[in-house]
Amino acid sequence: MTVPETAAQPGSGVETDTGPGLPQAAAPTAAPATPEAAAKAAADDAAEAAAGALRPHAEHAFAAELTALAAADDRPRPARWRLSPWAVATYLLGGTLPDGTVITPKYVGPRRIVEVAVTTLATDRALLLLGVPGTAKTWVSEHLAAAVSGDSTLLVQGTAGTPEEAVRYGWNYARLLAEGPSRDALVPSPVMRAMALGMTARVEELTRMPADVQDALITILSEKTLPVPELGQEVQAVPGFNLIATANDRDRGVNELSSALRRRFNTVVLPLPATPEAEVDIVARRVDQIGRSLALPSVPEGAEEIRRVVTVFRELRDGVTGDGRTKVKSPSGTLSTAEAISVVTGGLALAAHFGDGVLRPGDIAAGILGAVVRDPAADRVVWQEYLETVVRERDGWKDFYRACREVSA
Repeated sequence: MTVPETAAQPGSGVETDTGPGLPQAAAPTAAPATPEAAAKAAADDAAEAAAGALRPHAEHAFAAELTALAAADDRPRPARWRLSPWAVATYLLGGTLPDGTVITPKYVGPRRIVEVAVTTLATDRALLLLGVPGTAKTWVSEHLAAAVSGDSTLLVQGTAGTPEEAVRYGWNYARLLAEGPSRDALVPSPVMRAMALGMTARVEELTRMPADVQDALITILSEKTLPVPELGQEVQAVPGFNLIATANDRDRGVNELSSALRRRFNTVVLPLPATPEAEVDIVARRVDQIGRSLALPSVPEGAEEIRRVVTVFRELRDGVTGDGRTKVKSPSGTLSTAEAISVVTGGLALAAHFGDGVLRPGDIAAGILGAVVRDPAADRVVWQEYLETVVRERDGWKDFYRACREVSA
C-alpha cells in the first residue's frame, strides 16, 4: 500500500489514498472568497474548538498568532508546512510582525537551539529533544508540531507499558474476526497517520518505552516506510512527514536508545534557564496562562513570591546561594522550572479560595516543602539546614521563613 507523493494536504477536500485504515478526506467545500475571509474562518474554527477546553491545543490557543504569521510569511516553505522555518522560529521565540501583531514567546532560551530544532524537521532526520525534567521538552514539541503541521495531536505517550501497536498499527478485533485482515480492520497509529498525511508526529518520553517498541521506529525513520505484512502492503511517508521525540536524561531505570535508533535522530539538548531573571519570566508567563484558564488572580500580584520560589529552587539545585558565598546541600528531586510553575499555581489557588487573592509566603510554603522533600529522611535534613543557614539570615525573608517553619514543623 504505497501512498503517492502527490497526496493532497489535509483538509484540502481532495480524496486520496491515505494509507491503510486512514479516513478519506472530506468532500470538497466552498473556499472562502479572499485570504482575509479564509483567515477569519480558520480563526473562528479554532476559537470554536478551544471553547470550553481547560487546556486547548497549541494550534487552537494561539490560532490568531499562527494565522497572522501565515499571512505575513513570504519565505519558502517545505512541503506541507503551514509556515516557513523562519516563521516557525518566530512563533516559538516571539516577535512583532510588520502589521504590528505581537507574537508571544513560547520558549525562553537560546535562539540557536530553536533554529537547529526547526531546521532538523525540514530535513530527513527526526528530532530528539533531550534534557532534565522541566526544561519544556513537551511544550516545545507541541508548539513545533502546531506551527509546522497545524496539528499537535498525533501523539504517542511513552510508558513502560506502551505496546508496539502504538507506534505501528493495531486491529479492530471485531472486524478482524468477522472479515479477516483487511484495510478496514486496521487501526493506524498516530505515526502511521502522520506518514500518510505528511505531518509531524510526536513521541513523548521515548526512553520509557520498552526497547523492542523503540526499535519499531528504526525502519520508519530510515526507510520512511511502515510495512503491513498481514496485508502484503506498506505505507510510505509523503513529503512533510517527520517525528519529534522527547527524552529525560535524568531519570534512572529507563531504556537507553540503541545506537541504531539514536543515529536516526538529531539530538537537541534543552538547558535549564541560564539566569534567575529568565526563569522568573518563564514561571510568570506560564502561571499567568494557567491562571487565566482557572480564573485565578493575576501574576503581578505575586511577583515577589515567584522570585522567592525560583531563588530557592535554583540555590538548592545548584548547591550554592545566588551570591556564591554559601554552599548548600541539594535534595534528591530535580526542582525544575515546571515544578516551580506548579508550586506558584497551587499557591495562587490557595490565595484565591482561602485568602484575599494576593499571593503570600504562607500560600507557597507547603508547595515548596512538597517539591523539596521527596525523601522524608534525607531531604528533610537538607531543607531544615537550608532554612536555618540561608533563609533565616536573608533580609526581607522573615515572613517566608516563618511560613516555611510552620509547615515544616
